[in-house]
Amino acid sequence: MTDTIHVLLADDHDLVRAGLKSALRGHEEFSVVGEARDGNEAVREAKRLRPELVVLDVRMPKLSGIEACREIRSEVPEANVLMLTSFADEKAVMAAIVAGASGFMLKEVQTAELIEAMRTVGLGGKILDPASAAAVIEQIRRGNVVSEEDRVAQQLSERELKILELISDGMTNREIGEQLYLSEKTVKHHVSDILGKLGLSRRVEAAAFAIRRAAQKPPTD
Repeated sequence: MTDTIHVLLADDHDLVRAGLKSALRGHEEFSVVGEARDGNEAVREAKRLRPELVVLDVRMPKLSGIEACREIRSEVPEANVLMLTSFADEKAVMAAIVAGASGFMLKEVQTAELIEAMRTVGLGGKILDPASAAAVIEQIRRGNVVSEEDRVAQQLSERELKILELISDGMTNREIGEQLYLSEKTVKHHVSDILGKLGLSRRVEAAAFAIRRAAQKPPTD
């Protein structure tokens, strides 16, 4: 007998959640343990219930489904996330994958197909419906795949990105200041801001982050 897959349903529409619960009736391997009406509640309930599967709407109030997915995967790594949406948005699909989602399905799919997707993701697999897979392929073809490091680095200003690069080169605050014509105190302030934005605590972690980000970029001619 298959182990029980505990499920958290997160959608701001009561009818959608009710429909999902109804679809799961008769499938004894699933147990709906909680519901959420917005992104913040989804994160909170995932941390409290620690389900194997979170079925999460892409567009949620208070905190988007993408952001909620990112937080859930960070706080509850054992939770597998299946994202649902009303239409195949290329950027949303890629953002969901970068955020750690294991599956992305359109709400219009047949019930049997959705149940199978929930089973696959709940057991640790990955799945994309054909429309979403096509969107991913198109993004890859255009070279628009964004790494997690690039996504996080988007928070940094041009000056902060330059300082981060110099940190990865092993420069001290004084050396960075001399190169950028800034005081050592100003550089120290920028470094503190960089660490805060990247969610890091030490300078060496920032250097490692910059090195990983650089390694993921395609070579240029």
